[in-house]
Amino acid sequence: MTARIATLPGDGIGPEIMAAARELLDRVGDFELAEYAIGGASIDAHGTALTDDTLDACAGSDAVLLAAVGGPKWDGEVAKDPSAPRPEQGLLGLRKGLGLFANLRPVRPSPALLDASPLKRERIEGTNLLVVRELTGGIYFGESGRDGDTAHDDCAYSVPEIERIARVAFRSARTKVTSVDKANVMETSRLWRETVTRLAETELDLPLDHLLVDNAAMQLVSRPADFDVILTENLFGDILSDEAAMLTGSLGMLPSASLGEDGPGMFEPVHGSAPDIAGTGAANPLAMFGSVALMLRHGLGMEDAAKGIES
Repeated sequence: MTARIATLPGDGIGPEIMAAARELLDRVGDFELAEYAIGGASIDAHGTALTDDTLDACAGSDAVLLAAVGGPKWDGEVAKDPSAPRPEQGLLGLRKGLGLFANLRPVRPSPALLDASPLKRERIEGTNLLVVRELTGGIYFGESGRDGDTAHDDCAYSVPEIERIARVAFRSARTKVTSVDKANVMETSRLWRETVTRLAETELDLPLDHLLVDNAAMQLVSRPADFDVILTENLFGDILSDEAAMLTGSLGMLPSASLGEDGPGMFEPVHGSAPDIAGTGAANPLAMFGSVALMLRHGLGMEDAAKGIES
């Protein structure tokens, strides 16, 4: 059966890098590609960043490939009217609608671009790590509020939430899993560490170690090549994945995948829409090609094709 891929070019350089991705897919195999608007393009056409029809089409596909959303045009509208739709709402709505809870961000500096990293070449050579971040729990989704001079953001995790993200990390590991938490201070992190440790006893045939997040941040820049899979919660993953990205020298080099328990995953570059270079021919599709490789591997089960792109 021909795989169905929903393509979402979005805004800025999105249509350009999506066109390059479609050309790449034509060389890989026979796919059924259908294009839909999202973000600012959808706001302009439909008044909303994500239509129900687009969400339904994505849910009915085998994989979703997204380029980029956002830009100053729509930021200006929000500045004038805070209730105006924002392009990023399309991305958030898609994650929620598809039930995506796991974010995968591989970091593998290109040998040809090692000098672009702020770290010394000898420190990052051989780095090939994957950050597996929980996307739907933790402090970003807890209750929050403000009372006068006091504000609060509540962090919560359940055992099932931790188990399902841990399983994603376990399946992705090649040599070991490093679970990152703050178990010396936070009760949610103590539950995280206990749950990951217990699950690994029966579901992981590789070594498991634990790092406190402050130590992990230090180790990422001092010995990045020692990591394989980094498993962590939402807030810590948000920070560490961007830190790890700079091993390559730029966020613009990296792909990402967002996965759920059932249904299609979403695959996209980490970079933004870069409206300042849209239409100039200067957009680099490297991260988009990496996202295609992730889609082939994690979304469509085409490991050999994914390796071919990555090599």
